[in-house]
Amino acid sequence: MTMIRVNDVLSVGPQPSISEIRSLAFHGFAGMINARPDEEEASQPGNAAEREAAGHADVSYAFIPVTMPTITEADMWAFQAAMADAGGPVFAHCKTGTRALTLYVLGEALDGRMSSQDIAALGLKLGIDLSAASRWFEAHRQLRPEVKGFFDPRTGSVQYVVSDPDTRKCAIVDPVLDFDEKSGATTTRNADALLSYVAENGLSVEWILDTHPHADHLSAAQYLKQKTGAPTAIGAPVVDVQRLWRGIYNWPELRVDGSQWDRLFSDGDTFKVGSIAARVMFSPGHTLASITYVIGNAAFVHDTIFMPDSGTARADFPGGDARILWKSIQNILELPDETRLFTGHDYQPGGRAPKWESTVGEQKRANAHLAGVDEEAFAGLRVARDRTLPMPKLILHALQVNIQAGRLPEPEANGTRYLKFPLDALQGAVW
Repeated sequence: MTMIRVNDVLSVGPQPSISEIRSLAFHGFAGMINARPDEEEASQPGNAAEREAAGHADVSYAFIPVTMPTITEADMWAFQAAMADAGGPVFAHCKTGTRALTLYVLGEALDGRMSSQDIAALGLKLGIDLSAASRWFEAHRQLRPEVKGFFDPRTGSVQYVVSDPDTRKCAIVDPVLDFDEKSGATTTRNADALLSYVAENGLSVEWILDTHPHADHLSAAQYLKQKTGAPTAIGAPVVDVQRLWRGIYNWPELRVDGSQWDRLFSDGDTFKVGSIAARVMFSPGHTLASITYVIGNAAFVHDTIFMPDSGTARADFPGGDARILWKSIQNILELPDETRLFTGHDYQPGGRAPKWESTVGEQKRANAHLAGVDEEAFAGLRVARDRTLPMPKLILHALQVNIQAGRLPEPEANGTRYLKFPLDALQGAVW
């Protein structure tokens, strides 16, 4: 079996055979990382076969498919997590071993343990060309803003801290309040992780931004406002969502003027995160109130476009519309090709590691629902697919909180808070 030992806990190499994967434990490995996308070559075993062989060998397995033009921070964090989860030496591969080693060294560089010079020196020592890794790292250091994604596996949601490295000011986008629908328990584990990152990096929160009232998680906007004093904001069409759901919940006392937030953005409004210019694009279709935040060369596209292998968001919620979603997506894709796009969810097709960053150019070339498709075909595909999807399990829990900017219901006389559920309000929903 061909491999190069990087250190005591990592070896990298080219594509192994199934029999070689099954012998990994014999060679002292506790885990394996497959960094190669399926179908690069007809002869490669592929993710499913490698996962099965790793299970047969009783070693951990992680699928983190990357290409050098599309590699992101999320891939590096996934690589680090897979190494930690293995609990022992790991063998990582791609076609030649270069991409696998690239994931490792870039993670080390982003954590401050390696420089560009260190990357180049290690490549020379091991006989692996890491010049692309050095270029990626140098280019990454120039990006504005800095973006840190936080993935919540319970809901598939991605939250962001978006910061200006010059002023150390930041915005938090789409924070999650932890909620267990079986017990009714709430915690602030996700939100506290955001606050810990802010504190550890010497950041000051300027904004708490919602892209829309979410149907799959409760918003932690109010909790974070209490902790930081930062203003909350959302798109002005949230008032239309409030009116819609006031009727569904039979909630006549609900204020439907958006006053639960500190600022309601109009289409084209501008603001700043530190010294970085930001603007608002209305992006309806998934919901009436969906918006995109364009901050520097990054756009936070919420539930419009997912990662290219996942396609696009559904458009069948109350107020949703597939053709309007198509138009919103086309507006996003008119941004420069190099614009970084950060999605609101990832559902990990094929069991791959979570991802949340792409570019406009990548989405144009490879999005499963958009590449080579016109409006008519997209609308037909989207409507047909949406008819097969059950409602999000938290939609009735979440909306009554999220149309109030993350405010939980007030405690009743016994000191307990209660959520309210309409029965048969979403007629035709798939079970």
